[in-house]
Amino acid sequence: MENIDWILQFLGRLHPLLVHFPIGLLVVGFILELLTINGRRKGLREGINLMVYIGAGFALFSALFGWFLKTQDEYSSDLVNNHQYTGIATAVLAIITAIILKNSFKKSKVNLKTYRFMLFATVVFLTIAGHLGASLTHGEDYLTAVLPGNKNNYDNEKSKALLSELNASDSLSELQKDKLNLEVRGLFAHKCYQCHSENKQKGGLVLEHKKGVFKGGESGLVVVLGKPKESELYRRITLPAYHKEVMPTKGKLLTSDEIELVKLWIETGAHWSDQAVKVFPEAELALVKPQIPNAENLEHPLDKLINNYFDKNNLDWPELVDDRTFIRRAYMDVVGLLPEPEAIQKFKEDLSPNKREILIDSLLNDNKNYTQHWLSFWNDLLRNDYYSVGDKKPITNWLFASLMNNKSYDQVVTELVNPVRGSEGFIQGIQWRGVVNASQRTEMQAAQNIGQSLMGVNVKCASCHNSFVSNLTLEQAYGFATVFSDTILELNRCDKPIGKMAKANFLYPELGSVEGETVKDRLLKLAEVMVQRDNGRLYRTITNRFWDRLMGRGIVEPLDEMDNAPWDAHVLDWLSADFVDSGSDLKHLIKRIMTSKVYQLPMVNYRKEEDLKTKYVFKGPVTRRLSAEQFSDAVSQIIAPLYPQVAFNPNGDDINAIRIWHLEEELGRVVLPEPGKRYFRKSFNVSKEAIKKGEILISVDNSYVLYLNGKKLMANENWKVVDKIDITKQLKPGKNTIAIEGGNTGAIANPAGILFALKLDYASGKSILLKSDTSWVSSRELPEGDWVAVAYDDSSWEKVRNYSTGNFKNWGQLLDFTFKPHNEKFARASLVKQHPFMKALGRPSREIVTTSREDQATLLQALELTNGEFFYGILEEGAQSWLKNYGDDSRAIVKNLYQKALNREPSNEEKTIMLNVLGKNPKQEQLQDVFWAVLMSPEFQFIN
Repeated sequence: MENIDWILQFLGRLHPLLVHFPIGLLVVGFILELLTINGRRKGLREGINLMVYIGAGFALFSALFGWFLKTQDEYSSDLVNNHQYTGIATAVLAIITAIILKNSFKKSKVNLKTYRFMLFATVVFLTIAGHLGASLTHGEDYLTAVLPGNKNNYDNEKSKALLSELNASDSLSELQKDKLNLEVRGLFAHKCYQCHSENKQKGGLVLEHKKGVFKGGESGLVVVLGKPKESELYRRITLPAYHKEVMPTKGKLLTSDEIELVKLWIETGAHWSDQAVKVFPEAELALVKPQIPNAENLEHPLDKLINNYFDKNNLDWPELVDDRTFIRRAYMDVVGLLPEPEAIQKFKEDLSPNKREILIDSLLNDNKNYTQHWLSFWNDLLRNDYYSVGDKKPITNWLFASLMNNKSYDQVVTELVNPVRGSEGFIQGIQWRGVVNASQRTEMQAAQNIGQSLMGVNVKCASCHNSFVSNLTLEQAYGFATVFSDTILELNRCDKPIGKMAKANFLYPELGSVEGETVKDRLLKLAEVMVQRDNGRLYRTITNRFWDRLMGRGIVEPLDEMDNAPWDAHVLDWLSADFVDSGSDLKHLIKRIMTSKVYQLPMVNYRKEEDLKTKYVFKGPVTRRLSAEQFSDAVSQIIAPLYPQVAFNPNGDDINAIRIWHLEEELGRVVLPEPGKRYFRKSFNVSKEAIKKGEILISVDNSYVLYLNGKKLMANENWKVVDKIDITKQLKPGKNTIAIEGGNTGAIANPAGILFALKLDYASGKSILLKSDTSWVSSRELPEGDWVAVAYDDSSWEKVRNYSTGNFKNWGQLLDFTFKPHNEKFARASLVKQHPFMKALGRPSREIVTTSREDQATLLQALELTNGEFFYGILEEGAQSWLKNYGDDSRAIVKNLYQKALNREPSNEEKTIMLNVLGKNPKQEQLQDVFWAVLMSPEFQFIN
């Protein structure tokens, strides 16, 4: 039997040699097969056939010898099993493919479709098996380790410093023993895990945990306490590089300092710390407010800190920006709107020494515009949108009210984590349809969202396996997810249960326990743990996000990796601590940054990406492109309103009117309305009481003629406009009748709808609301007789269809469809549901947390702004409006355009060019070209 074992072991070790043959033959065969599609290159056929046949044979032998290797060398783990299963599947598919190929040529008419499909499937499984095999031999992070940000973070300088500290001590304290053990375990993680981990137990040795280290491997104990020279581990790491038993066998050998650390660890008893090993750098949790350095002629604490930074980097203070640049920047950052020319002139003429601070205060006190601007930031961060994805509830009402009332950040976080009415959608997440993997269940989504958006840490990676980019473990991720679960969660590694149950815990358990009997109990504790000053990570994260928002680049980058080193830790910690001292007042944080000279420095354009990322030195704010919402709002201010409807209307009444239209049916099936006219009626009673006021709101897509009691009141062909009509004098006691002739235009069947509301206020204080609903009746054909009259008999008419449900529920709300007075001239883009134009300009889908948007222009943006039908229509509408206002006065057009768009007068050269384009009698097309040229200029597109 022993003779057979060595033979099987020998054959098993041939697996790495054999496995490359099917990889090469089948993959090349598949590529060549693609070249023969449609009967081309028939000369390749014989060669391809041989490759498939030989590749299938080697695939079979590779799978068999791989099985020998696993059983004889005692490989184990899910990774090994997955590699085995996909390898066997590859062999089976390859053999089937070869058989199908051979049989295809036995038939009179050769059909290779089935064979080609099977060959494709074989190559797919071959690729997966190959990747899993590479993960076994080179480590699971073999591919990801080379990606930006995933570099090996172990630093040998740390070993030198620790060795120096420990050698200077006569005996080691418990703290020093902990540090020594953690450093040695860090060495194991970076140098040994690819061969000696739970996933690959080469020689039966696991160095990933205490049990494995002291159990040893096939050759016995690897660590003998107090005796490094008798320890197999120490012997192996001190062997020369050419020796066959040297460890590690892959990658760089340990340095002399690292070897000395391992030796010292064994000599001092191989102490094992209860702390988790920190393979990656990790920021301190505690938040301590740094001392402010002295600086002459500087009063703002932030300026003093930056002055110290400038001195260290041999940088001089630039001159501050002028008033025009500052007011434009401040307006765009606080309220997201362009300042009006009158406001700029008034600001420039103001001689007050603190006028910039006064301006900032006034903008921050404009709660409505502040909220509507910053809503986009929070919607991105909290992945909130105006319609449900799956069963996820929007949190818009709660969020809007929180910003309007300037809730403290502590309260915001508390109500997100431990929900109140309206905020529960954040942790409830998206309930995806069908079967989802374990890392997508709603409890894990809550952990991932809170980790990323509030704490600046990537939990997604750790929700599948131990993180490749941070110190978070699978157990920590599941422990955090359990806080939100009403059942005990079983850990799943790469979507496979491992038989271990999670225990509720926060990502940073040193901050406090979150255990409780119920989810409600745990959420209460979690909220308390998170909003304490000791959780400096929470406050650094939001401070860093606001700095990025106002200055164009975070103090820590990327924004979701808060363990990375900041370019100045004192600036980040002081701002964060000052934010906490303010009662976590978000407006205070904005003001603190904006009132500094740092914010008022000229924008810096870092031309090389590496200068902005890897070699960054702060010199001032970074030039920023207008966001999709800022650009949209600016165009709405200057040219014409972009969006007639909003998804969320904070100024709206509780009218709850619906879009209605005639019910169209064909062969018993409801269909979309064909173009043409339809006729609608609704009767109501008015009491004999004195009427104080009667008003109608109406909008019809596409057009309407409105009658009341047989008399024509209004007609309109622009459905974007809400007509408000006073009907006080037209009403009469008793029966009254509304009649509408609605028009639906277009070349094909399409949705149409009447939106209507009538409010009747009596002198007694009683009010009646009549609205468009399914109690209205309609007719497809023009009725005979006086169909608009009160006495007309409409009993034979049909009930209308509700067009505000199903696929039409996202029709939106017209901003002016309210009886309340308001002064909004256009719909703010932040209140609009995702629109193709804003999507092209970079507004993200909010199915995932988005903490930063791509700032570089894309081809899609260029095409949309150059040839997009939507944008062209807005320019066309704006040109018509401007020509109506300014007539043939080209000089007034140019002057006002520059004042509104660029907040300055045109230069003589610009004026000459624009006047030459417009001429003495400007046309609509010429004005559209002028609009486009100004809106596409970098001066307009960027915040300077």
